[in-house]
Amino acid sequence: MKLWHLKTCDTCRKAIKILREAGHEPELIDLRADGIDAATIERLMTAVGRDVLLNTRSTTWRGLDDADRADLDDAKAVALMAAHPTLIKRPVIEVDDAVHVGWTKAVQSALLSPLP
Repeated sequence: MKLWHLKTCDTCRKAIKILREAGHEPELIDLRADGIDAATIERLMTAVGRDVLLNTRSTTWRGLDDADRADLDDAKAVALMAAHPTLIKRPVIEVDDAVHVGWTKAVQSALLSPLP
C-alpha cells in the first residue's frame, strides 16, 4: 500500500492513523517533500481520471494564471500536477491495482475491510 499525502493535511493524517490502527503499514510519500514524477501522475490519472485526481478547488489552483487553467487536457494536467503537487487531491492510496483518492466513506469501506 502506497499513500501520497501532505504532512500538514488533517484528512491525510486521519487516514494514516486509521489505516495503521486497522493493521496496514502504508508506504508514505509526502507530495511536497518527496515529490511525484509525471509518469506516476499519468498512471494514477489513468486509473481514476483527471477530474478525480486534479483538485480544482484548491488554493494552488486558484493561484494559477488563467492561461495555465485554460485549455486543460490530460498532458497539461499532468505537467501542472508535476510542477505543483498540491494540485493532487489527497490522500491518494494505491493498493495492488486499485487507486483510491480522498478519504470518503466508500474509500474507507474498501480499505478497512478485514485483512487477509
